[in-house]
Amino acid sequence: MSPDLSYGLELLVSGLLVGVLYAMVALGFVLIYKASDVFNFAQGAMTFFAALALVSVLPRLGWPLSLLFVVALMVALAVVVERFALRPLVGRPPLALAMSTLGITFALGGLAQAIWGTEPRRLSLGISTEPIQAGGILINRVDLFAAGAVAVIVAALIWFFQRTKVGLGLRAVADDPEAAMSVGIALRRVWVVAWTLSGLVAIAAGILWGNRIGVGFAVSLIAFKALPVLIIGGIDSIPGAIVGGLIVGATESLAEGFIGPLVGGGLQDIFPYLVALVFLMVRPYGLFGRPVIERV
Repeated sequence: MSPDLSYGLELLVSGLLVGVLYAMVALGFVLIYKASDVFNFAQGAMTFFAALALVSVLPRLGWPLSLLFVVALMVALAVVVERFALRPLVGRPPLALAMSTLGITFALGGLAQAIWGTEPRRLSLGISTEPIQAGGILINRVDLFAAGAVAVIVAALIWFFQRTKVGLGLRAVADDPEAAMSVGIALRRVWVVAWTLSGLVAIAAGILWGNRIGVGFAVSLIAFKALPVLIIGGIDSIPGAIVGGLIVGATESLAEGFIGPLVGGGLQDIFPYLVALVFLMVRPYGLFGRPVIERV
């Protein structure tokens, strides 16, 4: 194998594994959108909030109790959000609900830092940092573990939305809230379930990203990388979030590795948005998104 090909394959594999982590954050956006047809600006803040809460109590409670504590915290957050941020806006345009999630973003960020401080924390899953060598390609063990975890979570979410009564109710509410309520689907319960699921995904994303880059405000900024993932894959598709994440991770890694040295580096920060721009022009609803045609 030539050095350039080996280098390219290593970049590709590394990018795909990082793309899975981007997809993990994007899943939180998809879950809220599928249930309420609202773009959740607070997903990045939820990821930061969950990770900071976990790492703060971990030294005293250990992993099992700390996870239970954070799960209970995110369930409580879902109930509070439904009661005070969403319920008063029932029947209002989706933009009003989206703006309420923007307020939740600042509230969660400020609350987390007021309670647990602003210093970055270290979160370790105890996985060896020594890479695995396969066919002359080095593979990060942490990223490989993260990819396996995301695969399990995605399979569980697909089953939930396609096979369970609650999951079908979530999809019905997103399609037509008034019609869903008219057949007996409780909108309040559906929103609590959707935000709880999104909170659980935020916990998983916070753990995986916290283990990779530490727990600090930068974790919440990872949500910006989820935007091109959603544009490419489709904002209402779970498989689309995965495929979009893989495309973003692979293209940014290859672009930085081969084109970055020619332009001074830093290309991984802008290349995903360039790819997303192409998709907006060619396929604006994404690879797996549903085209919406409104007749007026």
